[in-house]
Amino acid sequence: MSMDPMPPPPPSEPVFADGHASGEHAGFWRRFAGALIDGIILSIPAYIIYPHSSAGRSGIQLLLSVAYFTLMIGSSRGQTVGQMALGIKVVDVNTGESIGYGRALVRWLVSILSAIVIFLGYFWMIWDKEKQCWHDKAANDYVVPVKS
Repeated sequence: MSMDPMPPPPPSEPVFADGHASGEHAGFWRRFAGALIDGIILSIPAYIIYPHSSAGRSGIQLLLSVAYFTLMIGSSRGQTVGQMALGIKVVDVNTGESIGYGRALVRWLVSILSAIVIFLGYFWMIWDKEKQCWHDKAANDYVVPVKS
């Protein structure tokens, strides 16, 4: 009587081996749409608080942005509301788990640099074999589809 090993459960997330995610990484347009949703979400409170001051709105949006992206992406879920809507999330390159709050903050800070240089850091993912932006590389993460 031979004991057949139990087959692995169907993967609900990318399988991580040798420090790299296997499977699909989220593409540019999916990530862009998620970022657009997040931008709208972050703009609403700033316009309510400072309806007549663009400088005030910018300051509020900056503070909300650092808190929002750090707390949402650093959480165990690894997703912002925009990413939830598009079915994508941020995961550690090596483990497939959350990147935590410290790396989420680094990711946010480098995302500002990604935008300052005519958005080159964001467009980088178009030709990068791992589909990573500069801030993904800095935080050692991938953005992957959430499998159900």
